[in-house]
This record gives sequence, structure tokens and C-alpha cells, in this order.
Amino acid sequence: MAPGFLPGAEIIMEKEDSSPGEKPDTQNPQSILLGNRNDGNLSITFLDNDMEVRADFIPPLGKGTPLTMEQVQGILEKLNILYGVRRDAVEEALDQCNTSRKLIKDVVVAKGAPPVSEITEYFEINPHLNQISAPADDKSRIDYRSRSPFIIVKKDQALARLRPRRAGKEGKNVHGVVLPYAVVRPEGVSGGANTRNDGKLILAEINGQLIENQRELSVQDSLVIKGAVGYGTGNIIFPGDVVIEGPVSDGFKIYSGGSITIKQTFDVTDVVTKGDLNVAGGIIGRGAALVKAGGAVRTKFIENCRLAARKTITVDSGIINSSIFTLENINLGEKGMILGGEAYAVHGIKAGGIGKKTGKAPRLHCGIDFTAQQEKEKNNNQLRILAAKLAKIREMIAAPEGSAEQREKMEELLHRLEAEQQKAAARVSDLLGQINTDEDAAVEVIGEIVAGTLIEICQVALFVAEPLRRVRIRLDKATGKVISETL
Repeated sequence: MAPGFLPGAEIIMEKEDSSPGEKPDTQNPQSILLGNRNDGNLSITFLDNDMEVRADFIPPLGKGTPLTMEQVQGILEKLNILYGVRRDAVEEALDQCNTSRKLIKDVVVAKGAPPVSEITEYFEINPHLNQISAPADDKSRIDYRSRSPFIIVKKDQALARLRPRRAGKEGKNVHGVVLPYAVVRPEGVSGGANTRNDGKLILAEINGQLIENQRELSVQDSLVIKGAVGYGTGNIIFPGDVVIEGPVSDGFKIYSGGSITIKQTFDVTDVVTKGDLNVAGGIIGRGAALVKAGGAVRTKFIENCRLAARKTITVDSGIINSSIFTLENINLGEKGMILGGEAYAVHGIKAGGIGKKTGKAPRLHCGIDFTAQQEKEKNNNQLRILAAKLAKIREMIAAPEGSAEQREKMEELLHRLEAEQQKAAARVSDLLGQINTDEDAAVEVIGEIVAGTLIEICQVALFVAEPLRRVRIRLDKATGKVISETL
């Protein structure tokens, strides 16, 4: 007989390893009859393949004898419950049962230790790379044009981190039986093109687009978009070359640290590229469209936009109602026309024709650095604003009203604005010597220049009063006048 058992006591043991809908195996129930059935007792249930034991604490009936801790220990030993016994929980449940004479159900009296799997080392992709933010506008609505499906990384950015091996640990069930641990081998990632492995991290070797192919990470220095640019792609912001094979929807921006190639007609909103811009079709703006290129531009036509480039702009057919700026040349084909708008080209312009009889005549400016001229105009505007402020302050200082303290503050402001005025005036003076950069610049037109066209070379203007055909317009250095010569 197990220690601590009283005659007439009964142990009830259940197994709950059966499948849902099946009854526990009762072919060989374990029960011990040790005396009066009115005495306190336990109902034991094994769960989770003997990894947990739960018990119902049954109070005595009438003059029955309460269950003691020694009897509970004997029951657990009889059932071979040797590991993970929760003595504190047993004592607490036993005390409640005997004090309140109520059934205390479902108490965890023993719990095994599950095995801990060994995990081999592997490289885990940086989870922050997949976090795509969606900026909100001033009305707290999400701007979906700012969302992008592309993962753009910077040089030396961590693409993946080494997860070291985690040692396994054997477990035990409530009977003390040792349970072996499993070995888990996660499918990690590896480094591919334009990446490097320093032992702990996989890092990007260049700026570019992260590509994952069959668990291999690589970084591309170019971004190729097979379809359209729209809400499916968001705005395009990429550090390298960008190739777009489909159309670009209105309202979407494209920024490239390399070159941009558009294989269709380009509906432009806002484009900035550090390299060249090549458009197989034409460039169509909406009036406020802005294009900036750090290299050359080549396209079929330009319509209704503002375009600035550091190198030569080549247009096959025409420039229509646009503002064009370049620090080199504007070259149009023999049939290429400039219709309306204005054009700035440091070294000159070649075109098939200038203007249209029924349209607004264009304005052409050659031989000048448009960046210096724009800065000069900016400073001139500042000078006009400062002059108005200074006049107002001098008027207030001269007025008899106001305290001495107010007049002193006004004089301090006056001196500060005068210093700003002198600085802006000096900058304008410096820029005047930088604007004219090529006195040999010329405008060559194979066809006709319509009357009303204004052509300016090194800030010396020629107004075309009568149509001109097959001419070269240049600056005559001897006379300081702009003249026309027959080609």
C-alpha cells in the first residue's frame, strides 16, 4: 500500500490523449479502493502526452476524513508522477478544498519541461527593409503616390543579419522520462551580386534596388519598370539608372541618381535626374511640369513644360510653348521648330524654323549662363523688397511719434537691412561679369524666323521685324551689335 493512504480511499485517473470525439481509454483504469468513499479524494487527468497533470480536489462528505498532503504525495507516487510537481499549488488547493468543503477543479499539480529545439545558424533578412511608409498630406490622408513596391537600399546598409546557433535542451515528462530535442535548420538567405559578407552581416556594396531570388540577395544599380508608373509603383526615387517601358501617369514624380530612359511619350509632372534623360516619344507637360537633367536630353518633342539641362538638348521635331534652359546647345533637326515660349542656350541654337505666323513669337537667349542670370534676378528682386522696407523704416524714424526706445529698435533694424542691401548689391555686381559666357554663340535657322521673334546674344538683342530665311544670327564683336548672315 502506498504511504499515507487510508482504507476506503479511491484514486480516479483519466488519460486525455485521445483524438477529438473519442473517449479516453478505459480498458485498464487505475483505481485504488482504500476505505470510506465519503473521505476526501483526487480525480487525476493526464494531458498532452503526460506533459501535464491536472487534478480535481474532492472534499469529504459528512463525517468523512479530509485528504492530507501525505496522501496526495502517495497518490502522485503511485501514479509515477515524479517530475515537475507543483507543491505550492497542491497545498493551496488542498487547503481551499478542506476549508470550504467545495470541489476545487482543474488544478495543475505537475508539469513537464518540453524539449527546446536546437536552431542552426542562418542569415535572416533585415525586417525593416520591407517596411513601406505611406506619408500623409496636410489633411492626414495617405498619399498613395509615395508608396513603392521597390526596396531601395544604400551602400553599406545591412541586408541580413547572422542569427547564431541556439543550443537545444532535452525535456522531461511528468514521469521523468527524458524527451530528446529536435534540430531545426531555418532556410536563411545568402549574398549575391553587389553584396558582401563580413561574417555577421550581409551588406550592400552599392546604392540600388534589392532583389531576392531563391533566397539570394543582390543589389541592382538600375531600376527597370516593365509597365506603367502609377499607383502600382508610386513615385520613383532611385539612386541609379531608371528605365520605364510603359507610360507615366499624371501626378507622379521621378527622381534618379543616374540616367532616365522613357520608351514611350512622357507625360511629365516632376523629373530630376543627375544623368541624361532619353525619351523615345515626346515630353508633354501640364504647364507647371518641371524637368531637370544633370546631363543631356534627347526626345522627339517638348510641349508645355519647363526643362533645364547642363548638357545639350536634342529635339527631333519641335519645342512648343515651353521654357528651355541649357548650359550647352539646343539642336533641332532640319524640320525642327521652336514655337512660342523661350529658350536659353549658352553656345547656341540650331533649328529648322523659329516661330509661327499665327502664334506668339518665341524669345531666344544665347551666350549667357542662365543660372547666373536667374541668381541675378533673384538678388534684384531682393533689392527691390529691401528698398521698400528701408523707405518705410526711414519714414517711421523721421516721424515725431514714438518713444526713444522704439526709435532705437527701428535704427537697429535699419542698419541690419542696409547691410543685407549692400550684400545683395555686391552679389549682383559679381554676377554681371559671369552672365556672358560665350560671345561666339549663334542661332542658325535653315528655314524661316517669323517676324516678332526676339533673339538675344550676350544680352544684346535683335528684334526680327521682317521674316528671315536661312540665316545665322551672331554677335558682331567689333560693333557690339547682333547681326544676321545668310547661310
